[in-house]
Amino acid sequence: MQIEPLDPHSPAAMSLLAQSDAYMAALYPSDSNHLEDPQALAQPQVRFIGVWLAEWLAGCAAVKVVDDADGPYGEIKRVFVQPHFRGRGISKVLMEELESHLRARGIGLARLETGVHQPEALKLYERLGYDRRAPFGDYTDDPLSVFMEKRLSA
Repeated sequence: MQIEPLDPHSPAAMSLLAQSDAYMAALYPSDSNHLEDPQALAQPQVRFIGVWLAEWLAGCAAVKVVDDADGPYGEIKRVFVQPHFRGRGISKVLMEELESHLRARGIGLARLETGVHQPEALKLYERLGYDRRAPFGDYTDDPLSVFMEKRLSA
């Protein structure tokens, strides 16, 4: 398993993002999907990473650094693992890498939005210490969304 920064415009990343888009579209209406496109993932305040198993891009995740009225935090985005690679701890490794990145930048808070129809993701985030919270940033209440955050230790 190799984790490395990922160019969101690369063919492998575009394919994985398309799979993620299709998966999310099957679960939620478009107004409940808050997906970052490749252009947004290429911005300097975003770290987009991938996990490679041999020559296969098995999964990806991103964190966007935000500094708003709440102060600085990292918003976890685009956590996705191809179905045939699930159950190997890849999502956990991706999350730990993103949290480590935030700590190294002195950012002590990670937030995310996920959906009610993703019980595996909810269990993962809870196991990693994320607590439910109200909407943050530009999000509004949505019965299909779950908002979570985690304080990161130094």
